[in-house]
Amino acid sequence: MNRRALLATAATLAAVPRIGVQAQGSSAPEVRKATLGYIALTDSAPLIIAREKGFFAKHGLPEVEVSKQASWGATRDNMVLGGGAGGIDGAHLLTPMAYLIHTGRIVQNGQPVPMALLARLNTNGQGISIAAKHAALGVKLDSAPLKRAVNADSKVAMTFRGGTHDLWIRYWLAAGGVNPETDVSTIVVPPPQMVANMRVGTMDAFCVGEPWNAQLVNQRLGHTALVTGELWKDHPEKCLAMRAEWVERHPNAARALTAAVIEAAQWCDLPANKEEMCSILGRRAWFNVPPADIIGRMRGEVDYGDGRRVTNTDITMKFWRDHASYPFRSHDLWFLAENQRWGILPMDLDLNALVAQVNREALWREAAERAGVPAADTPRGTSRGRETFFDGKVFDPENTRAWIESQPIRRAQGA
Repeated sequence: MNRRALLATAATLAAVPRIGVQAQGSSAPEVRKATLGYIALTDSAPLIIAREKGFFAKHGLPEVEVSKQASWGATRDNMVLGGGAGGIDGAHLLTPMAYLIHTGRIVQNGQPVPMALLARLNTNGQGISIAAKHAALGVKLDSAPLKRAVNADSKVAMTFRGGTHDLWIRYWLAAGGVNPETDVSTIVVPPPQMVANMRVGTMDAFCVGEPWNAQLVNQRLGHTALVTGELWKDHPEKCLAMRAEWVERHPNAARALTAAVIEAAQWCDLPANKEEMCSILGRRAWFNVPPADIIGRMRGEVDYGDGRRVTNTDITMKFWRDHASYPFRSHDLWFLAENQRWGILPMDLDLNALVAQVNREALWREAAERAGVPAADTPRGTSRGRETFFDGKVFDPENTRAWIESQPIRRAQGA
């Protein structure tokens, strides 16, 4: 998507009619319903809890549906359809997907579907797991030992090309000198199918959210090399994203929906609520997994499956703490820069202009006020500044090109 296409998308977004606005001064939602998609991953908890604990209803949206999706590809397809055509209005989404849909990079015929990113759903909480057949290598935070056992046919799974899990495992492999483009074969596997695919012995490693890394360990099918908070502490992960048309037609409802998710995120982060949260998520209607596969890592208790056991609540999944819910624009820039690094987005794309179109942090602030969040508890700016990774590299959101060029392993278009 070049500058001309980017401007065309902006024009499309600006042309969306604002027909849902109510009488001046009214803050009541224009509608009572929205359909939101989710994947069976623990970081969808704010949407599920907002439904189960009545936060959507509290904010005037009692008919919100939270609908399970089979894969990220299905989520994309249903987002393109939209709620009015039997799809979904928004979703628990891999953050880069909001941008890849918005630019048309992953949409049939390359047709952009304008998107609005309303909130981050979590930070941290993903994992990279290694098959039991490679236990002797002792693979941990350094991926270099894996190079001795893999080749171009070795299968390394993630959940969606260009999504967060793809970027985490690529970054980790490349940092250890393993080229994810040539030294292994990266494949797409839906999150709930990761463990089953590892069981049949066809995969060497995968990156996915919880509870699937913990379940792999519990079933003695492999070990966790690292949790992603070790790769980048408090890294951004999933987001709440909506079709921009829905947000523009229903601005009050968008604020109310985001306020409900903010309150649910606060609820999810209270230690006293962790057990109930995991019990809810484990139900057949939601994940259909034993709560025991969820609760440990939600408390920061990590059994890596290779003899290491730690308790570290600072690198576990966060829903609200440390501004986990706020959609920092600087974090979106990192995701876009990494998609440029791996050739998914072109190098001539104006990243700041794109983030300005999609990221609705101003709406998040309005929703936080509606949810009763004190102004002192919200970030002062839209950037979290320079970020340091486990390998010592520093990402400066003011210079994304320099970040890409500092990476010895990359596949950038026009770099």
